[in-house]
Amino acid sequence: MAEIVRHAKPLTVSPLKASQPVGAALAFLGLRNCLPMLHGAQGCSAFGKVFLVRHFREPIPLQTTAMDQVATVMDAGENVLVGLKTICEKNRPEVIGLPTTGLSETQGTDIHRLVREFRARHPEFAHVAVVPVNTPDFAGCLESGFALALDAIVDALVPETRQAGRRRRQVNVLASAMLSPGDVEAIKEWIEAFGLRPVVVPDLGDSMDGHLIDRQHTPLTLGGVPRAEIAAMGESVATLAVGRSIGAAADRLAARTGVPTFRFDHLIGLDACDSFTQALAEISGQAVPARIERLRAQLQDAMVDTHFMTGFLRVALGLDSDLLAGLADLFAGVGAEIVAAVAPARAEVLAGVPCPRVLIGDLEDLEQAAHAHGAQMLVCNSHGAGAAGRLGILLLRAGFPLYDQVGGYARGWVGYRHARQALFDIANLFLGQHHDLPAYRSIYRGDAVPASARPQAGAGVVRH
Repeated sequence: MAEIVRHAKPLTVSPLKASQPVGAALAFLGLRNCLPMLHGAQGCSAFGKVFLVRHFREPIPLQTTAMDQVATVMDAGENVLVGLKTICEKNRPEVIGLPTTGLSETQGTDIHRLVREFRARHPEFAHVAVVPVNTPDFAGCLESGFALALDAIVDALVPETRQAGRRRRQVNVLASAMLSPGDVEAIKEWIEAFGLRPVVVPDLGDSMDGHLIDRQHTPLTLGGVPRAEIAAMGESVATLAVGRSIGAAADRLAARTGVPTFRFDHLIGLDACDSFTQALAEISGQAVPARIERLRAQLQDAMVDTHFMTGFLRVALGLDSDLLAGLADLFAGVGAEIVAAVAPARAEVLAGVPCPRVLIGDLEDLEQAAHAHGAQMLVCNSHGAGAAGRLGILLLRAGFPLYDQVGGYARGWVGYRHARQALFDIANLFLGQHHDLPAYRSIYRGDAVPASARPQAGAGVVRH
């Protein structure tokens, strides 16, 4: 087990984490016809929106209650009520996500009371679901904010029922923040290969995958899981919870619906993929499809092909907890050594990371640890490029945000196919920087004499 250590520093240098409100907003972006509204100052939403736009390279629907100095000191409740009313009238969403920020949490806002007051004041908008969630940005990270929003979505949109298994081919998938749109698409195909129908919450693979639409502009999310599908999760035959961070949401859904839950810390690497495949075979009652067997064999072949590059590779990881655990298992499974691991916030899953200790810290801590332990590769988001450049080591980009490469948001890690591609990418990074020593050639070899030192044609030879 890894020892979890928090660096006692008076400040954060080069932050590794993104905030909880950004994580909550990201979760709401996976719901259809949804509009997140952050309760805070305009800057609270502006900075988060910049991160999301640069990562996805798409317009991001995000609103704010625009707290000013007067509302901050006196009372910002009216900002929430007016904001909800305006969105309902102008945009007509099915769902409004309402995360708090550090400013409103410091003020002491009771966001749930304000939603009840809005319901009492505007019964004409009873058909619009409002999902409040407390996500102060002075605590946690993107992953924990995402998990809190998912728990709130289940609480607000899934009714209590005891009709588990009514839809015999439907399975729920609770997706954590570690899953990119590419990951979600891969999980859907994986499940559909067994003849099952997945309902992914939140479904970033449908909303943030990057696709053009006929309309020039929409103030709401472009896709995502419909509200009606979330309400019917209690009729599924099973729930697949991917990511340790969303354990509270999985517990709530199981208690509310009675649907049996299969839990996975991640789906990265051979062992994790085998566990998920076996669970799907058990749920569906079908044998593993030949296509899945083929993909597994391809991953095994890639492990053999790349083991000279990955074996004993010294790796430093700086990621949110779920993704850090998944990629650490992938590297350890192919013979690499995790010499440094840094996470932005404490989490239960970090205890199982295959390295001596995990630091709770920032990019400065990651750079110092990587240097001290002689890391050869850094695995981090785009903010880690500076540290990798100063250390002169390889950088494998993963996590959030990825803004210095096109298509980073679509990169997948889960499943046999994506694990195979990850191994190829790691090996190619290594080969691109690896330089063999030039072969020694004796000065007495005829072909080793420089042309400038060879006798010129017609020149006489002096003998002594």
